[in-house]
Amino acid sequence: MVSEQTSPRMAVSLGGIEMRNPVNTASGTFGNGEQFESFYDVGATLGAITCKGVSAEPWDGNPAPRLAELGGSAILNSVGLQNPGVHGFVERYGTYLESVKSRGCAVICQVAGHSVEEYVRAMDLFEELAPFAAGFEINISCPNIAAGGAAMGATPASAAEVMRAVRPHTTRPVVVKMAPHDVAEIGRALEAEGADALALINTIPGMAIDVRTRRSRVCRPTAGVSGPAIHAIAVRMVWECAKAVNIPLCGIGGVASGADAAEMILAGATAVSVGTANLYDPGCAARVVAELEQWVCDQGVTDVNELIGAFE
Repeated sequence: MVSEQTSPRMAVSLGGIEMRNPVNTASGTFGNGEQFESFYDVGATLGAITCKGVSAEPWDGNPAPRLAELGGSAILNSVGLQNPGVHGFVERYGTYLESVKSRGCAVICQVAGHSVEEYVRAMDLFEELAPFAAGFEINISCPNIAAGGAAMGATPASAAEVMRAVRPHTTRPVVVKMAPHDVAEIGRALEAEGADALALINTIPGMAIDVRTRRSRVCRPTAGVSGPAIHAIAVRMVWECAKAVNIPLCGIGGVASGADAAEMILAGATAVSVGTANLYDPGCAARVVAELEQWVCDQGVTDVNELIGAFE
C-alpha cells in the first residue's frame, strides 16, 4: 500500500465529472453499487460508479438464458437492458445513491432508449428526479427499433443525431458509451455535437453454439462478448480514439488489475471502468484502485494525469 507521505495525486476530471481516482465501474456489471457494500465501502473507495442502463419506461429485457461463460476468459451476454424505468430506479436506489455521492464517489446514470425520442424522455426524467447524478452516460449501442434494429450509434450520423437531441436537455456532463467500431470517426462526430467525454468500448458481438443441441448458448444467435479476452482490442481502440478527439475517454474492456488500468491510461484514457471482473471477483474494483496508485508511485510522478496518453 502506498504511504500517505508518498501518495500521488489520483484525482481526474472525466469531462467535468470529478473523480477522486480514475476507477469507475462499467454499467450492467455492478448493479447500482449497493450489492457490493458488503465487500468494501463503495462510496469511500471508487472514483465513480456507472449505474445500470435505465430507460424512460420499464423494459423486460431478454428471456433466459442470458449469460454464457466462454472458456474462463470472457462471457457472452444478452441481458437486453432489463430495468424498472427512471421512476422505479430512483424510487428503489435514490437514497442509496445519495449516500454514495455523500461519501465522495461520483454517480453516473446511464440513459438508454430505442429511439431518439426515448433518450430525450429518459434524460428529462433523470434531470427532474436524480439530483445525485454527477453526469450521464448515453448508451448508443441500444437497437433503433424504428430503423430495423441497428444500433443507435452504428454510424457517425446516427450517433450525432442522438447526441444533438439529448445535449440541450441537461447542463450536467454527458459521456457517450460507444460500440467497438469506427471509434475515431464516430468519436469526432460525438465531440462535435457536444459530448463531454466518451466511454469505450462496449461489448464485441460474438456467438457461442451448443454443439449438442445446435442452438445458441444464449437466447439470441449473437450477443456481447466481454472480459479479459477483449482487453487488447479495447486498449487499441482507446488509443485510436484518443488520437482523434480532444475530450476525455473512459477505457472499458477486460480491466481486472492495476496493470490493465494502467494500459488504458497510457493509451489515452483519463478514467477506466472495471466490468466483467466484478462478476467473478466482487472486490476487484477496490483492488484496482490500490494497484493503480502503486503503479503511479512507481512511475516516479506525483499526479496520475501526467501519465494519460504517455504511451511511447
